[in-house]
Amino acid sequence: MSIFVDDTTRVVYQGLTGSAGRFYGLRNRDYGTRVVAGTNPRRAGTDVDGIPVFGTVKDAVQKTGASASCVFVPAPGVESAVMEAAEAGISFIVVITEGVPAQDEARFYNRLLQDFPNTRLLGPNCPGIITPGKCNIGITAGEIATPGGPVGIVSRSGTLTYQALYELTQKGIGVTTCVGIGGDPVPGTTFIDCLERFEADPETRAVMLIGEIGGAEEEKAAAFIGEKMSKPVVAYVAGATAPPGKKMGHAGAIISGTQGTATAKMEALARAGARVAKNPTEAGELMTEVVRSLAK
Repeated sequence: MSIFVDDTTRVVYQGLTGSAGRFYGLRNRDYGTRVVAGTNPRRAGTDVDGIPVFGTVKDAVQKTGASASCVFVPAPGVESAVMEAAEAGISFIVVITEGVPAQDEARFYNRLLQDFPNTRLLGPNCPGIITPGKCNIGITAGEIATPGGPVGIVSRSGTLTYQALYELTQKGIGVTTCVGIGGDPVPGTTFIDCLERFEADPETRAVMLIGEIGGAEEEKAAAFIGEKMSKPVVAYVAGATAPPGKKMGHAGAIISGTQGTATAKMEALARAGARVAKNPTEAGELMTEVVRSLAK
């Protein structure tokens, strides 16, 4: 199985007519994703290589049955794009755009919780989601992912998402779904959201979790792993050498005093029973050991 998306998911690209939206929209369609529409109020009635463009998400949903959207609009327009998608009935919104103001993120995240509780937001500032061989929404290269499970991946880091997929592919290990949740201060989907789904998915038999410095999401995930997860977890936390008080990459990756350090996160995950790696390659090696033990 998979979590969140599969080969029946129909996707509208908000920003399909822009350079990045066009590139990844067409790339994902060629991968096999059901990219059924794009939106641009100034280009309604046109198409992008055969994908129809509508003036609004509502029109796209009515004409194509889209249930998911991928947002590639500039940061100042993300809040409007997210709310437009939710109001149109989209149930899964993936926001690739980086640089979205934190106040905007907090506002539309809470509006979704209050007014559209059945709508899931992934991102902003994330690589998206891929169920290998079935559906790819976002900017992950499908070529580096092997389908078929038994591993689920959830990651705050885009680059390390790609490395995790590639490390497992090099070892002949397949993935059920890989979710890049992004590293902004207000993530629409959390580690725990994904861990819950992976725990319930019968085809996901082990999970790789990739964190980074800043915030307390990894510690929250560790508590969930210790209390609720029956499946083995391999974890890696980036930023062990990051100096305190410095923001490293993501807007949410900042250490305040003793909070949010890689060491504290790794210790919490280890106490919860996860196998904690010192680097991404070791994470792949540890997962290989886990998969081999599952096959016995």
